[in-house]
Amino acid sequence: MKIRTSTLLELKRNGKKFSCLTSYDQQTAEIFDAVGIEVLLVGDSASNTVLANDDTISVTLDEMIPFGKAVARSAKSALVVFDLPFGSYEESADQALKNSIRVMKETGAHAVKLEGPKSEQIRHLVDSGIPVMGHAGFTPQSVHALGGYKIQGKNDEAAKRLHEDCLAIEEAGAFAVVLEMVPADLAAEITSELTIPTIGIGAGAGTDGQVLVWTDFAGLSGRSPSFSKSYLNLRELLTDAATRYRTEVAEGAFPTKDQSF
Repeated sequence: MKIRTSTLLELKRNGKKFSCLTSYDQQTAEIFDAVGIEVLLVGDSASNTVLANDDTISVTLDEMIPFGKAVARSAKSALVVFDLPFGSYEESADQALKNSIRVMKETGAHAVKLEGPKSEQIRHLVDSGIPVMGHAGFTPQSVHALGGYKIQGKNDEAAKRLHEDCLAIEEAGAFAVVLEMVPADLAAEITSELTIPTIGIGAGAGTDGQVLVWTDFAGLSGRSPSFSKSYLNLRELLTDAATRYRTEVAEGAFPTKDQSF
């Protein structure tokens, strides 16, 4: 079944949860899609996990476009969402539309994601036929303005502001919103108030969906945030495989006659 934005809304209405993973390449997109992961996010986390930057701010739209192409071409059923990088939409609604049109045309992604209560940008994109996923709570592209990696909505004033941001995102026409590093009770409250699905990352189990960075989920990162979970230790497996390969080459054990012509 092809997952569309309306599919996620239907899942929320029926009380069914859905999953999301980041993906930046053909292999992970094919695997995650094949097992039924509903949403593949071409995240600006590629800045860290692929391009070795210290933050998500550094990655550019030009750098991310190839990742989007690879994922969109490889996914047969999942909804592919492209994360608009820092500097590609904040200036104006027209800037957001220009860059989103480029993303949709060049990558084949089904929707874009942007951070913060950018109501004008969201509304302009939706009115132009481009589905938008919002992002509230901790917004990594604003890490310096937020004073570092901090939980958001911890006091009454901050919680009220987060409620208002999420409502503004919904009213502007977004089809879903990511809640990042938000107290679980608050995330659950917001989820019950909104008609659009919420997707949690470090926001407890009360959201409609969950998202993880795939290198964290697979244990490849070497270090993962406390709210993540590693479902295998891929770093250890690759280290072992690479070590055995190097040893066999050094000892002349690879290739054998079976691997030769």
